Amino acid sequence: MSDERLGAVVEGWQPPPRPDRAAMEGRYVRLEPLEAEAHAFDLHAAFQGHDALWDYMPYGPFASGSAYHRWAREREAGEDPRFFVLRDRASGLPGGIASYLRIAPEAGSIEVGHICISPSMQRSPAATEAMFVMMDWAFRAGYRRYEWKCNALNLASRRAAQRLGFSFEGVFRNHLVVKGRNRDTAWFSVIDSEWPALAEAFAFWLSPANFDAQGRQRERLSDLTRLVRAGSDPALEG
Repeated sequence: MSDERLGAVVEGWQPPPRPDRAAMEGRYVRLEPLEAEAHAFDLHAAFQGHDALWDYMPYGPFASGSAYHRWAREREAGEDPRFFVLRDRASGLPGGIASYLRIAPEAGSIEVGHICISPSMQRSPAATEAMFVMMDWAFRAGYRRYEWKCNALNLASRRAAQRLGFSFEGVFRNHLVVKGRNRDTAWFSVIDSEWPALAEAFAFWLSPANFDAQGRQRERLSDLTRLVRAGSDPALEG
């Protein structure tokens, strides 16, 4: 008797490891485990004057470097979320932060979030490569599902998810209350069967040959990932 009605068997399934505190290296970016003493004041300087970065975050903006240092110190040893700092290899300066969270090895699921990229790093190969490096670690470690969630009103985040190859899965209504306001949450994912083609798209886009002498991209990442995505976000149509 067939057991197809119960779902496909996941052959050789073993829960993957949780992310550790090892740094991750790329061509344009280095991801370092968050350390308040090493990173907080540089990060605050990169974010300072750009309070809109915190509009959809459950915390921030931070009035001073000391306030951000306290926030970082409370989170640097956390296992979930596990925070990493994005250091631009060209400038040597931290330009952003991101984390793994809702880490569920038993389900083979992991999320990327708490992403805050300074204006100096936004729209750069370093920022894109950081997302690639984190995703690559997750799938090489054995995770089956990599998630991206954001406030449904945050169209910039929804656009970023789609550009990076995440497939839109829907909106959870009245999902959270953040800073006293309702949050509907847009859900996106990449699954393991999609990763080889996406990894190839990232490798092509990140290649130095894809940028001209002025650093302008020749091929857009969104064009390279479009054929891999299982679903598009209707909020971004038109």
